[in-house]
Amino acid sequence: MSASFENLLYDLDAASGILTITINRPSKLNALNAATIADIDAAVQQALNELAVRGIIVTGSGEKAFVAGADIAELAALTPAQAARAAERGQEAFCRIEESTKPVVAAVNGFALGGGCELAMACHMRVASDNARFGQPEVNLGLLPGYGGTQRLPQLIGKGKAIELLLTADMVKADEALRLGLVNHVVPQAELLPFCQQLLGKILGKAPLAVGMVLECVNAHYAKGTDGYKAEVEAFGRAFDSEDFKEGTTAFVEKRAAVFTGK
Repeated sequence: MSASFENLLYDLDAASGILTITINRPSKLNALNAATIADIDAAVQQALNELAVRGIIVTGSGEKAFVAGADIAELAALTPAQAARAAERGQEAFCRIEESTKPVVAAVNGFALGGGCELAMACHMRVASDNARFGQPEVNLGLLPGYGGTQRLPQLIGKGKAIELLLTADMVKADEALRLGLVNHVVPQAELLPFCQQLLGKILGKAPLAVGMVLECVNAHYAKGTDGYKAEVEAFGRAFDSEDFKEGTTAFVEKRAAVFTGK
């Protein structure tokens, strides 16, 4: 099953429930313009509403770039007010990914710079090919990250190192990104999508409601004005009211594999 978008590919494997969203502007190294961000947001919204979609992989077309940054020519023409709205729009789209209760994995297949690094960081997990490069080079242009980079990078790698990378605009190779905790795994490029599919497949074998609640509670820790511990208690109680909890505990006692229905 597939849907049509101007700047991305939307491919759902019906058997596994894994949707692959591929940013598809290879001539621009998949750089993000306003239309592409709108496509990403529309695709994610569709995926969240589509029962057949159980997990999502986000990647870039080709072997050079995941997303090599924002479309600088488009940005340069904006007024300050338009630029602020563009940043707000990008944050809205990327927050929708982060707040998804369906697991989202970034398959980073090359350069993930600027908005590309921000897109990868909005995903729940990141797997990089061994040729991947990460960075926030905005200060080289007299700018700063606008799609959440100043917030998510410190969460992932710590404040001090994040500030260093944001201020120096240094690029980080895949092995260094792994050491810093920016990515979860590094694999050869030929193995990238199969690895991500295997990782998601393992997660999709668990109780869907519980997986979604885990994502909700982890995000609650970072949400302003939200008590993450309280959110966890509330979710723990809800889990006990699910058919999946009854099935999981029964299967454990009966020493068999659980068959979860997401109810």
